[in-house]
Amino acid sequence: MIEINWTDLWSAFALMLVLEGILPFLSPDRMRGMMRLMSEMESREIRISGLVSMLLGLLLLYLVKG
Repeated sequence: MIEINWTDLWSAFALMLVLEGILPFLSPDRMRGMMRLMSEMESREIRISGLVSMLLGLLLLYLVKG
């Protein structure tokens, strides 16, 4: 069974929130424009970009933890 290190998990989640908040804080107009563009995208395009993002994150995690 896999043992979960809750401290690391919560730290990663907190870091994700910090990183996600940088763009809206520094440039709300640019963020608004990106959201507008994203709302015009097809669902398939959004899914593919989400999949690519997850795969890159997994690869990076593998390389860092490797």
